[in-house]
Amino acid sequence: MAFVHVNGIDLHYTIDGTQGPWICLSHSLACDLSAWDSQADLLKKNFRVLRFDTRGHGQSSAPPGPYTLDDMANDVEGLFLHLKIEKAHWVGISMGGMIGQTYALKNPGVFLSLILADSTSRRPPDAISMWGERMKVARSLGMQGLLESTLKRWFTEEFRNNYPKVISKIGQGILNTSTDGFIGCCEAISKIDLLDRLHEIHCPTLILVGEHDHGTPPEMSLQMHQQIKGSELFIIPNAGHISNIEQEDIFNLQISHFYQKIGSPLN
Repeated sequence: MAFVHVNGIDLHYTIDGTQGPWICLSHSLACDLSAWDSQADLLKKNFRVLRFDTRGHGQSSAPPGPYTLDDMANDVEGLFLHLKIEKAHWVGISMGGMIGQTYALKNPGVFLSLILADSTSRRPPDAISMWGERMKVARSLGMQGLLESTLKRWFTEEFRNNYPKVISKIGQGILNTSTDGFIGCCEAISKIDLLDRLHEIHCPTLILVGEHDHGTPPEMSLQMHQQIKGSELFIIPNAGHISNIEQEDIFNLQISHFYQKIGSPLN
């Protein structure tokens, strides 16, 4: 566990593994770096695995918003400079995928590869009203007011019924999220509009999406795949929005295959 002061905030991060190239894992809205526990355990044998709590989340600072995706990409840039990271692989889910796209376009050549899971590159037509309503609920009722609806969006009914302990842990993470941090990040991701620039990304890219992801549906992942030359797309069966947890084994197998293809094999 460590902290660094970057871009006006204190950023909490952790590193697993002592050898190999750097790989950075970036979590979704209303989660923290623990959402990547399974993937960090898989990757730490061959990579130096960097995880961090996005501003407004976990143990990182949660200043009043609004935030922008550029703010969050600049946080990553400060973290990389602090750790003297010149090249890294990136894995981002949902908001973490949006941060990764933003960073890749601002800093071409830094990412050795990019995995974008259950993410998006363009806000839907109703984004402002949809996110506005969620921010209104957060202001009036706190994160408790968003708990049930968020869990229903994130996971299939089958998974929620069969894995109550996992759902309880994820739910506690939602409740622990700073209201200011949640609202600040909602402001940022509600304005994403990067789809038409994705052709500028040239590193090896894998796009993953849950079959039943209604928040960032497979149709959006297909559009992203079509924009990033040479990218791969895999739709994860029986998964909702947080596919790295709902279908952990399939998710881990897909990223393992991807790294083997690009020359970073896993033991």
